[in-house]
Amino acid sequence: MYKRILIPLDGSPLAEAVLEHVRPFSEAFDTEIVLLEVLVEPDEAFSTHDSPLAPSPFIRRKKEEANYYLKSLCGKLEKEGLRAAYLIREGGVPETILDVADFMQADAIAMSTHGHSLTRLLLLGSVTYQVVRRSPLPVLVIRPDATHKTGPATD
Repeated sequence: MYKRILIPLDGSPLAEAVLEHVRPFSEAFDTEIVLLEVLVEPDEAFSTHDSPLAPSPFIRRKKEEANYYLKSLCGKLEKEGLRAAYLIREGGVPETILDVADFMQADAIAMSTHGHSLTRLLLLGSVTYQVVRRSPLPVLVIRPDATHKTGPATD
């Protein structure tokens, strides 16, 4: 049924809350969980690096942080008997999520929503909304309860 589920994360406990909802799929169907963190380069106007070919110090640092975070989380999931892998990509967040889901041949995408107000959704859009609207795959969206701590938002 579900052989591979893509889970976009932003490093927050709120985003990780989706894992408890995916765990039963993974256990029942031996589903591989693919964790994804999308890094966004700051606008060039705020960039301080000189070479357009070299990664910026910001992206290098963020990749190191994401690698440590995702590798640790994969290790934890594997100790629990689940199959897990991770990817780090750069780009627009909704577009990259959809591209990676296609590239990895995911059967579904599972993600948390940060539950922003309708006003913010209308003005800024939402990563979750964009993924749900544009994905040809089933998308499991959960809204964590108030017991989860908030962190950096991606939607």
